[in-house]
Amino acid sequence: MHVNIAAYKFITLDNLEEMRPQYVALCTELNLKGTILLTPEGINMFVSGPREAIDQYLAWVRSDARLADLEVKESLSTEQSHRRMLVRIKKEIITMRMPLIKPELGRAPFVEAKTLKRWLDQGHDDAGKPVVMVDTRNDFEVDVGTFTGTVDYRIKKFTEFPEVIAAHKDDFAGKTVVTFCTGGIRCEKAAIHMQNIGYDNVYQLEGGILKYFEEVGGDHYTGDCFVFDYRTALNPKLEPTETVQCFACRAVVTPRQQMAPEYVVGKSCPHCAGAHAAAAAGH
Repeated sequence: MHVNIAAYKFITLDNLEEMRPQYVALCTELNLKGTILLTPEGINMFVSGPREAIDQYLAWVRSDARLADLEVKESLSTEQSHRRMLVRIKKEIITMRMPLIKPELGRAPFVEAKTLKRWLDQGHDDAGKPVVMVDTRNDFEVDVGTFTGTVDYRIKKFTEFPEVIAAHKDDFAGKTVVTFCTGGIRCEKAAIHMQNIGYDNVYQLEGGILKYFEEVGGDHYTGDCFVFDYRTALNPKLEPTETVQCFACRAVVTPRQQMAPEYVVGKSCPHCAGAHAAAAAGH
């Protein structure tokens, strides 16, 4: 059994070139797999391995005073969730291209999973305001599963979010907005941006969908949660599902869609089979 951890923290890191070989060396030594992003604004990681190795790795990471309080989300799988280990230096933890957002200088207010569930159960927040869920993920992720009744702007990439949320500001007058994403990074940046442009009552879902699943299960959520590793999607019990990604077009293919004749492993799926056929007919 392998432990899969997801963690991030917004904090200034000014010695990235020094950090990278240290992370590479330890992960290689412990035979861990996954992706670690080191950026000037913080760290983001998805790492998989046996419990003992993960515990040793986390103890080492937290020995850095800047990361001593790093919080981690866990799930289990029979195989390592990634095929290789990558440690990269990037400009941002998640690309938004909004340089004025510096989460370490002050987080947007957050709502914990248990509180959000209570709000959704009762139909309003503790001040009596309607609660509106805003999905900050890309459209193909939303299609795998999302909160019931969520606002989904069908964005193709996160850099589109600032403009679209600014254009719809009036839609949320008098309401409490809760942004959410897979693990907390995108919705944290989104909520800060929304505060910056004048949204009054906006929260982020602490720890994202994965933390919500871990703490309260799948109440008020329909479907599964897309994840960026070989498992493709996790159900509310944090178990891998039968959902896969098409090798040809990278679209998400549900178990029902895998039964279609257009689904040929490694070649096509119902999303792209028509395009392949049209291309073939053109030759």
